[in-house]
Amino acid sequence: MDRLDAMKVFVLAVDEGSLAAAGRKLGRSPAAVSRAISFLEQRVGAELLHRTTRSIKLSEEGERYVAICRRVLTELEEADDISAGPRTAPRGLLTITAPVVSGEMMLRPILDAFLDAYPAVSAKLLLFDQAVNLIEEGVDVALRIGPLADSSMIAMRVGEISRVVVAAPRYLRQHPRITEPGDLAKHQIVAMTHLPNSLTFAPQADSSAPRTVQFTPRLAVNSTYAAVASAVAGRGVARMYSYQVAEQVARGELEIVLAGGEDPEMPAHLICPQGRISVPKVRAFIDFAVPRLKKQFAGLRKSVTARHT
Repeated sequence: MDRLDAMKVFVLAVDEGSLAAAGRKLGRSPAAVSRAISFLEQRVGAELLHRTTRSIKLSEEGERYVAICRRVLTELEEADDISAGPRTAPRGLLTITAPVVSGEMMLRPILDAFLDAYPAVSAKLLLFDQAVNLIEEGVDVALRIGPLADSSMIAMRVGEISRVVVAAPRYLRQHPRITEPGDLAKHQIVAMTHLPNSLTFAPQADSSAPRTVQFTPRLAVNSTYAAVASAVAGRGVARMYSYQVAEQVARGELEIVLAGGEDPEMPAHLICPQGRISVPKVRAFIDFAVPRLKKQFAGLRKSVTARHT
């Protein structure tokens, strides 16, 4: 039996949820589908599917193996696309990852427009505030905020961001003035649960030591949206990335304080693994997204700067 064909049968059975459904889609009997899966199980030496008369369920080995099968089948299809060169229109599943807020606010609308422009492409958008391994997770493109740790990736710079300390105007009117980082110790702080209870700022002009402020948060949340909303509601001072609060600053709902004490701006990049850049769907998305992201980051930066100045 052909192993690649058996992999296709296995993946389809998992996607359809039963051997009978996979058989109907392939024009094969359930017994033929079962034989293909048994062939793979014999090769790997482990049970891939727990079968009942009505359903199937992946084993632990099956969960790992189906991911491998998907990657192999996708890479074979993409090898054909690359070999065909520019004649091949972008098609297939595009997998993208980004931080939660920038992914929802900036990247998702661009992805929507890209899917409209390329109807043969489908997409999976994975939003995590922690970086994922692009190779291991089968990700085509990632939006990354901050310095890049992995130099093996192809990177396209799309903008710059900074950290800003913000609070609602009415909060600032009712509490002591904030003129230097140390003043924050007297204020209510809206903090993120995954970050330490301290804020670090750039050194003073006559020093090389960063300035650190310890605090006990009045409110700690695990959602960026919740932190921003609480700051807007006047619950305290928050430190966020500039793009996370650009709209609220532009509307006058939040004010920036301590801008002079912040660290230098950080870069934002689109990155992709070296071997993915030649895949038509990846190349097309990068060409589509980079100029649009540059425009968005530049606009957000301008709006924040204008309100502060």
